[in-house]
Amino acid sequence: MNKVFQSAAEAVADVQDGAVIMSGGFGLCGNADLLIRALLEKGVKNLTLVSNNCGTSERGLGVLLKTRQVKKVIASYVGENKEFERQYLSGEIEVELNPQGTLAERIRAGGAGIGGFFTPTGAGTLIAQGKESRVLNGREMIFETGLAADYAIVHAWKADTMGNLVFRKTARNFSPMMCTAARVAIVEAEQIVQPGEIDPDQVHLPGIYVKRIIQASREPKWIEKRTLRAG
Repeated sequence: MNKVFQSAAEAVADVQDGAVIMSGGFGLCGNADLLIRALLEKGVKNLTLVSNNCGTSERGLGVLLKTRQVKKVIASYVGENKEFERQYLSGEIEVELNPQGTLAERIRAGGAGIGGFFTPTGAGTLIAQGKESRVLNGREMIFETGLAADYAIVHAWKADTMGNLVFRKTARNFSPMMCTAARVAIVEAEQIVQPGEIDPDQVHLPGIYVKRIIQASREPKWIEKRTLRAG
């Protein structure tokens, strides 16, 4: 089965207002830039985004915030996006912050069909407010629910036309499990090859979880915060 679509616009054509979208990557590394831009141009609104963070004010998912296409963000970090900070502090957007490991496990649980789990992370803090709490093995733990989505948009290093994926280094963060937790996983891949050209032992995510693939562009790989040593 060939899952390759001709354009990002075609791949997101059925995304509707109010959709829940998981977006892979870490910071600006591994963002599905073409798919994010396609959502921007499509103009869908009231989106719920699930991602490690929300990019910067000008890059990554931040462009959707800037145009007020997002109603809620579920993330673990918001520090590099001043527009995100402004909208949150002014009450223009709903934000659900999760410890990073908890966010990852919530996504994994959603993909595995697990309704929720108990974790000690966040117990006794503001994170625990309104959540069920139990003492298990002598430790206080809070209940976290699994996360699922309508769509996942991720960037892969290599894909075959059947959707088997290989990610590269940090760009792998969150992406494989997001594909398992979404009803429709859409992938932009730097290389698209024929079935059999990827060694099965190198596959990070089997194609059964992937519905659509597009060719990634060769745009610059943006750096979230550049720090240089003097001299």
